[in-house]
Amino acid sequence: MLIRPEEPGDEVAIRDLTKVAFAPMPFADDTDHLLPEMLRKDGDLSLSLVAIEEGHIIGHAAFSPATIGDEPTGWMGLGPISVAPARQRQGIGSALCAEGCAMLESQGALGVVLIGNPKVYEPMGFMSDGNLTYRELPPKLVQYKCLHGAPAKGVVTFAPALEV
Repeated sequence: MLIRPEEPGDEVAIRDLTKVAFAPMPFADDTDHLLPEMLRKDGDLSLSLVAIEEGHIIGHAAFSPATIGDEPTGWMGLGPISVAPARQRQGIGSALCAEGCAMLESQGALGVVLIGNPKVYEPMGFMSDGNLTYRELPPKLVQYKCLHGAPAKGVVTFAPALEV
């Protein structure tokens, strides 16, 4: 498996992958597959990584700016992250996340924040201590991973495409 940045021409495969990956999720709606495209259109797709196997995109992770509190913080939001249904639970999402975090760390990002299941993201180094909040969601779902400096505290706001 090869992980690389998104290239021109990957857009349709990313959209199709996101659609099938999110289809069975109880929290998903019929617009999740449009999120990478919306982030790209808004100029907020800061890092877009794909996992390639035998010439096919089998995984994708999108990173975009996130704000904590009232000021931009140097934090990035992770999501959506998608893996082909037949390849889920095989470490592809974890590999995409690790590669993305490493790249963002080398670029000076302070950390990565996401909304997700702690059982999925804690093994990847994410945590929740209740210091970050997002809307009315339980604080345990607001996960973060520090890359530089101290953990942030406050209300998380994601890129506009994710705030619909």
